[in-house]
Amino acid sequence: MTGPDILCIGSVLWDVIGRAGVTMSHGADMPGRITRLPGGVAMNIAMTLRRMGMRPALLTALGTDPEGRDLLAAARALGLDTDHVHVAEDLPTDRYMAVEGANGLIAAIADARSLEAAGDRILAPLADGRLGSAAAPWAGPVALDGNLTGALMAEIADSPLFAAADLRVAPASPGKADRLRPFLAHPRATLYVNLEEAGLLLGGRPATAGDAAAALVARGLARALVTHGGDPAADATAEGVVTRPPPEVTVARVTGAGDTFMAAHIAAGRQTADRGAALDAALAAAAAYISSEKNP
Repeated sequence: MTGPDILCIGSVLWDVIGRAGVTMSHGADMPGRITRLPGGVAMNIAMTLRRMGMRPALLTALGTDPEGRDLLAAARALGLDTDHVHVAEDLPTDRYMAVEGANGLIAAIADARSLEAAGDRILAPLADGRLGSAAAPWAGPVALDGNLTGALMAEIADSPLFAAADLRVAPASPGKADRLRPFLAHPRATLYVNLEEAGLLLGGRPATAGDAAAALVARGLARALVTHGGDPAADATAEGVVTRPPPEVTVARVTGAGDTFMAAHIAAGRQTADRGAALDAALAAAAAYISSEKNP
């Protein structure tokens, strides 16, 4: 097998998800199912890309604890390139915990402290010649998630190590949307956000995904992909805005849907230059994901 054709940089952790098939409110105590699955934004994107025929490599931090060893083994079994994962003896493996009901995500906590503590150590392969260097930077696509610290995100935006990369960036959650600000004027960055995250970056409340995407590009962003649940999603560049409605489906789960959308859009973009077709493909993949209770 040849080397990776895309780098997935960010969180790789265990998702612990509790799901109940009924509407839940604050303080609800309901029967349901609890699962533990490989997750994290970078991991979710990498798994989807691999299923779509790409060869992703993970750049992240894992501990040497049993959770880290199990997660590394799971990633390898899925066909992911783990050769460049930073394994830290002094850090535990990160975790994510969420509760979902029939009315969507009720609450979630992402514990990515080890990834944040590892800092730029996870980027060493891009500087030491294994995947690139300052003189010959990585020139392929990069899927980057906002679970990295704000300081490291700002460093990446200005780093010569990423000067030739096709940067695809997601905030990981609305609470981390502000970490994407350094990429708003980046000439090679594409942001993947939902309407709430776009509003946080814009300092306002755009009415539609199309409005939000156009406003982000007007701020200097090269490209913006904005989703809005069951309402039309948008892809904006300097050439204009393309919008597409998502398929109507019954929602069975939500955690990982945005990551699936982003990965499917990246993969579709390798097959077609038609922005509308790529957006349709990404929306279809996300719809198939959220409407199925079966883990891929």
